[in-house]
Amino acid sequence: MIDLLPHIINGLTLGLLFALIALGFTLIVGVMEVINLAHGSLFAIGAYFALTVIAGSWFAGTPFGAWWLSLPLGLRYVLALALGPALAGLAGMLLELCLRPTYGKPPLYGLLLTFGAALVIEELIRLVWGTGEQNLALPQAINGAFLLNGMIFSTYRFFAAGFSIAAIIAVWLFLERTSAGAVIKAGAHDSEMVRALGYDLARLRLVVFGFGAALAGLAGVVMVPIWGLRPHVGVDIVIPAFLIIVIGGVGSFWGAVIAALLVGLAIGITGAYAAAWSTMSMYLLLIAILGFRSRGLLGRKSALEN
Repeated sequence: MIDLLPHIINGLTLGLLFALIALGFTLIVGVMEVINLAHGSLFAIGAYFALTVIAGSWFAGTPFGAWWLSLPLGLRYVLALALGPALAGLAGMLLELCLRPTYGKPPLYGLLLTFGAALVIEELIRLVWGTGEQNLALPQAINGAFLLNGMIFSTYRFFAAGFSIAAIIAVWLFLERTSAGAVIKAGAHDSEMVRALGYDLARLRLVVFGFGAALAGLAGVVMVPIWGLRPHVGVDIVIPAFLIIVIGGVGSFWGAVIAALLVGLAIGITGAYAAAWSTMSMYLLLIAILGFRSRGLLGRKSALEN
């Protein structure tokens, strides 16, 4: 008899991390009406920037590098949690500036541009950080394992799950309780109406793209100690993120969160019985849900359907 508890916990943790990635993805799709195939690469670049912040490899051998490495690992990790997403957000804003000539043209232009950007970012990662598998050093407080009910659990998985829940709630509060969030939501429903109200649509798109990229970068920093860090990790992650926003319904915040949890649980529970089918399970879940409801779980008619 297989004890499902560890697999369910692992699946929920994975689902919460998927939700962080998918929220940025769904914001960009909702406001920009662009499927950003470089979203996974922004996830990767956030994690690689965090790796540099923690290891200090860019300024090794200098007096500043020696001082930097004398700082406690916990402090460098906290700085990495802030700087990694911020730099990924800046990279996302740069990508949005490149996308501007494609606005108003067939969606294929934006799709191809973001696909090309993903390839460029992946090659840049190989040049700057190398081709090998790497990982982030973790502070002792969130590393290691503990015993619970006779089973061993990873401390970091619980930290990652708690951090993801806090981040999801913070994003929801930002969107629901602030005027900036209200403008972003309005832009997701009707961008022309937002322009008519006097808001700068170009600036809104720039901010939303940067915010979505920062969420991808944040997910990268939190997820790579579990998922691993390699130049093509962005390709590995963008497919589940895309499936999740389709399952949840394009533009739906809670749809993306619920879909991410379902995908995580499908992978986790399937892994308990047939590990080779764990990845396949999310595709079967997609077929099952879209067969029942073509707009996804909480999807509504969007501008993409017009």
